[in-house]
Amino acid sequence: MDIFDRLKSAAITDWTSYVDHDFVRQLGAGTLPQAAFRTYLVQDYLFLIQFARAYALATYKSRTLADMRMAQAGLAAILDEMDLHVRLCGRWGLSPEEVEATPEHQATIAYTRFVLDCGAAGDLLDLHVALAPCVIGYAEIGGKLAQNGVDALGGHPYREWICEYAGKSYQDVAVAARQHLDDLAARAMTERRFTELAALFGKASRLEADFWQMGLDAAGS
Repeated sequence: MDIFDRLKSAAITDWTSYVDHDFVRQLGAGTLPQAAFRTYLVQDYLFLIQFARAYALATYKSRTLADMRMAQAGLAAILDEMDLHVRLCGRWGLSPEEVEATPEHQATIAYTRFVLDCGAAGDLLDLHVALAPCVIGYAEIGGKLAQNGVDALGGHPYREWICEYAGKSYQDVAVAARQHLDDLAARAMTERRFTELAALFGKASRLEADFWQMGLDAAGS
């Protein structure tokens, strides 16, 4: 069991509230209201801007060149992910400039600033534990929603989103992030510290669940 599995097990209630949220269920079933997905998509674009800052902070917090390269790869993955949002938002006639001018929702601020604070106040391990529910969690969600293969999705209304996170490119990002987290833990974690990290991971997972809920609330679901 690697550190990621240990963190999930220690915070299983919080983790389940995130990966098995009603937003995810509806998205997978194709019944999620378009208004909910649109609100989520715009806010997630703003969310990723702040996460790009988190990876810049990870570079600063890095003590090895290998850690810096991981931060660079994470930033590159975020920029690629934002391209998906630009394409999807464009279908509703929303330009990147209009999206970026949208005010951040409280749920967006809560999670992104939490992550940045973890990185600023803690070390690289704290930062990556706070990032893990998003970075690795989305890969797990994407894989689950496409468990029968992307071809089985057919004309699913959210096919492109699911394919993004179920696809090999993002799955590889998540595998690398998981391995890096394990390496950081091997270098910097004690069993006493694990309790603190598990609490941090649980908080991040709850904030992710709140982010899904924001989309449902916007659609009145």
